[in-house]
Amino acid sequence: QPITHQLLLLLPCSLHLSHPHQRQGRVSSRMQVAAGCEGSPAATEGGDQQSSKKPRLAAEPLLLHVPVKQEMVVHQAAGAGGDGAAVVAADHGSRMEIAVKMDVTLLHCPLCISPLKPPVLQCKGGHVACGGCLAEPCAECGGAFDVRSKVMDAVVSSTTAECDHDGCGRYVTYHELDGHRGECPHAPCDCAVPGCGFAGPAPALLGHLTALHSMPVYNFQYGKVLALQLPASLEPRGLLVGDEDGRAFLMVGGALGSGAAVSAVCVRAEAMLWPRYTLKVWASGPAPAPNRKADTVMAEIEVTSSRVPGAVAVEELAYLAVPPKLLVGAGPSRRMSLKIRIDKFTS
Repeated sequence: QPITHQLLLLLPCSLHLSHPHQRQGRVSSRMQVAAGCEGSPAATEGGDQQSSKKPRLAAEPLLLHVPVKQEMVVHQAAGAGGDGAAVVAADHGSRMEIAVKMDVTLLHCPLCISPLKPPVLQCKGGHVACGGCLAEPCAECGGAFDVRSKVMDAVVSSTTAECDHDGCGRYVTYHELDGHRGECPHAPCDCAVPGCGFAGPAPALLGHLTALHSMPVYNFQYGKVLALQLPASLEPRGLLVGDEDGRAFLMVGGALGSGAAVSAVCVRAEAMLWPRYTLKVWASGPAPAPNRKADTVMAEIEVTSSRVPGAVAVEELAYLAVPPKLLVGAGPSRRMSLKIRIDKFTS
């Protein structure tokens, strides 16, 4: 299966380019790259000959972000002055962005297939491997990976790929892309209603749940107590939504023996570390007799995050166990009196 990404690559080489288009001081060109940096064996040996070998995988657009000394041909509209073209010389060390194609498997360790990241090792035959595979023999020549490749270290450190989550558009170092996807705020979240195939960023999912599934929404302010009267079954499930940031928390729980369980899960990518949230939830019983205090149980919970909140069972979470004596009513109509406070921590 081809691995394809649009990439940005910083290369420490000098180029001399002539290009007919300029936009805001940056040159954009789509080309097939088959040569190395100036002074490299690929550039000094073999002249202009093209490799007869076909790439193993389909190539994918790559953006090279390189310091260059360049000449750019800027076309001007007729009547705008000049002769219709101008040559602009750019200083050495300026940066240019061009779109090219590259087989991104070159950025993966041939032994474990993971993206290469520093330190990259090479054998005497010039084949590379990641630091985790240095104890393995080279699959091509059987040599030992005992030399650090500073060139490949520079390449994999400066190659970035665009996050493919809708609305993100951020370029991330290629070997960190999977980690970014796991914590991207634009990561798609699945609908919490069984049988529904909708998936979208958390704000879009919130709109979907309320508009299409009529899921109850309880707005709250961080650090303040919200009082609720809810069915012991927690059906229909409800959403707690922060007024400050629109963050949604799906209430999770239901029957626990003859009592009930209550918790919540934050609707977002699981790997997001900040902000973090804590949930305090209290359940109180019916009004007590004179001179008696009402029974109350309380739990303080570090909130779990999930992109698939509907699949998270209460048994997987820390939760408040509400004993039967604190429930009001009988059968399916039993209800519980809850007080909920969610705190937000940004550091």
